[in-house]
Amino acid sequence: MDDRYPLIVCASLVKNPMNSGALCRTVEGFRLASLVLPSQAVIDDWEFRKLAVSAQQWQPLTVCAPASLPQWIQHQQHQGYTVHALTLSPQAEVLSKVIFPQRTVILLGRELTGIPMEIEALCDRRVVIPQYGQVDSLNVATAGAIAMYEYMRQQVG
Repeated sequence: MDDRYPLIVCASLVKNPMNSGALCRTVEGFRLASLVLPSQAVIDDWEFRKLAVSAQQWQPLTVCAPASLPQWIQHQQHQGYTVHALTLSPQAEVLSKVIFPQRTVILLGRELTGIPMEIEALCDRRVVIPQYGQVDSLNVATAGAIAMYEYMRQQVG
């Protein structure tokens, strides 16, 4: 992993290639370990590439189909990673109070529906970004960027 920060951003549930492309650009900008996508087709999609702005050339990308996500999560946990579900769950901890271990996975949900309960239950922690407006959720690429920034703020200072 050369000199990358050991944060893995899992976007296996993200369906919109534009959101995945924006995430790729942010993950590469922070020099993170990996971005996990649902299929190779996403990486080849023009909308993904338009928003990634060539970041996919340098950013390590991994593919995990949504159906394989439970096994993937367990594998990461066996590798010493703590898996954090970014969710609106009432049981979630507020992002600013979470101390991220170095070896962290941030799991992002589907646009509109979030992380299925059975997948969220496999995660080590649930994390929420507090919001105060009338809209009750953020765009997944925006939420992912905020969580990545908080991880980096803690790791780098």
